[in-house]
Amino acid sequence: MRAIPANDRTVIAARASHLGMKNLSYRRARVCCVAAFATIGWSASASAQTAPGALNTFEPSERGSDWFANESLDLRGKFRPAIGVVGDYAYKAYILQNPDRTENTAVISSQFYLHVGASVNLFDRLRLGLSLPLALLQDGESKTAAGRRYIAPSNGGVGDLRLAADLRLLGEYGDPFTIALGGRVWLPTGDETQYLGDGQVRVGPRVAVAGDIDNFAYAVQVGTVYRANDTPFNGRATGTELDFSAAAGLRVADKKLLLGPEIFGGTVIASSDTAFRKHSTPLALMLGGHYNAGDFRFGLGAGPGLSSAPGTAQFRTLASIEWMPSIEKPPPPRPDRDGDGVFDNEDACPDVVGVRTNDPKTNGCPPDRDGDGILDQNDACPDVAGVKTDDPKTNGCPSDRDKDGIADAEDACPDVPGIRTDDPKTNGCPSDKDKDGIIDAEDACPTVPGIKTGDPKTNGCPSDRDKDGIIDTEDACPDAPGPHNDNPKMNGCPFVRIEAGQVKILDQIKFKTNSAEILEGKNIIDAVTTTLKEHPEIKHLRVEGHTDNVGAAVYNKDLSRRRAVSVEKALTKAGVDKRKLSSEGFGLEKPLEENTTADGRAANRRVEFHIEDLATNPPPAKTPTPAKK
Repeated sequence: MRAIPANDRTVIAARASHLGMKNLSYRRARVCCVAAFATIGWSASASAQTAPGALNTFEPSERGSDWFANESLDLRGKFRPAIGVVGDYAYKAYILQNPDRTENTAVISSQFYLHVGASVNLFDRLRLGLSLPLALLQDGESKTAAGRRYIAPSNGGVGDLRLAADLRLLGEYGDPFTIALGGRVWLPTGDETQYLGDGQVRVGPRVAVAGDIDNFAYAVQVGTVYRANDTPFNGRATGTELDFSAAAGLRVADKKLLLGPEIFGGTVIASSDTAFRKHSTPLALMLGGHYNAGDFRFGLGAGPGLSSAPGTAQFRTLASIEWMPSIEKPPPPRPDRDGDGVFDNEDACPDVVGVRTNDPKTNGCPPDRDGDGILDQNDACPDVAGVKTDDPKTNGCPSDRDKDGIADAEDACPDVPGIRTDDPKTNGCPSDKDKDGIIDAEDACPTVPGIKTGDPKTNGCPSDRDKDGIIDTEDACPDAPGPHNDNPKMNGCPFVRIEAGQVKILDQIKFKTNSAEILEGKNIIDAVTTTLKEHPEIKHLRVEGHTDNVGAAVYNKDLSRRRAVSVEKALTKAGVDKRKLSSEGFGLEKPLEENTTADGRAANRRVEFHIEDLATNPPPAKTPTPAKK
């Protein structure tokens, strides 16, 4: 029989205690021992798989770097410290796979680490650093496969302490190219059984390159890590590795925020069969951002795993915070020949003392605020572009030929002094309050739009052809002078006038109700008589009578005829030759207005005087003087 390993002896004791062997008889104990040895044989055939050492493949950069896994090589300062912590959550960090490479069981389902780190820069060139991983959470599912038992971690703990030193060889932080040589040592402080440490010292040199080109930043590092633990794990090779990482990004927000991806990983280089194989090359991608807030820097990133090697999480999230005293790189001295505070490479007038401006063509030149080519000290209008003149009071001011205080560029009448208005068409022109095109100085009616005439007394006034003092737009008889009347249809009309083949009267003759007896109208009779005497060319006048529609049509026609006869007789009595007169009644046949209203019916009750025979080429019409009522 083979020797019983110490671990199996522990199992026997545990099982024997559980069966209560101390209280059984010797005979019954023999039976139990046989069962226990059978169990030992089963355990031996399904032995536990040796842990692969520190399984977490994420190695944070030294504190003070702009990246999660890469080095920005900020080695400036003498005894300049940096401290910080990186939160590291990995999902499915180790997956037990089936022979066809499909997922079987997540031996490590979740991991949460805090990577506590510190560094110090010495002599502006050398940096020393340390990083200690603390596993706060590890869980998963144990699994037996292919005769081996894979034990899930049961708790957290401390990982392997990492010590590092880097020496800057060329370039400085922020230059397009900086290179440093360094090395790292991992001390075996972690628990192997919890996948936290190798149990042996690890050592690895590395070369790091970084740089900034305008707003573009990049970083690359390559190194090796010697691992004494090269026992395969679940068919996967382990041992000495080639480590590598790269990053690229853009600095935005005044270069305070760096955004970009990182890729990091390694590959086992024990033999050509293991190098750069998917199962032996942990590889991960991370997209993150880092914000620099003075002495503090904050980072956040996430990304997937790109291989199935042990320790490659399907997905990883990182968050960081650190403190490092900021340091400003002093600018190199810049030439300024004229000593005006504007450097020669920005000074448009490098040999003449000037002022700073935003215009590259005038920056550093003597002040000329309005940019008209006339220096402010000689410019009478230093804030308004103008023209050069010999008069110190107008030199540099906008041209104003008419001297009205309105620049020619805005003056609609640049050669005639005027006043300022809001209308570009009249600004700078003489005042024309009524906007009739006649300036107020020449306008006899400056507040009322009118027309241009040769008479200074009427120039610019509204048209009044008949000169009766009532403008044409309000005059019902614009060509015949007449008095003002509140009735718009009679306003400006003469009491009697000849128009459209009639002798038109301003008022109406009034009759007694249902009668031909004249009550009012003597003034009308006299005015018509006078008109006929003044116009002998009128050979015959017909007097027409009209009524409204109230009453019978036959009666109304007769009444209108009798009333026309009464007027005819009145004209004869007033001195009109009877042979020149005739009369006719039309009743309600020729209404002027609708008979639906009182005003309309009143207008229809009327007498009209129609000219029937007018001599050819009559003399000019005379307007009779209105008869008094």
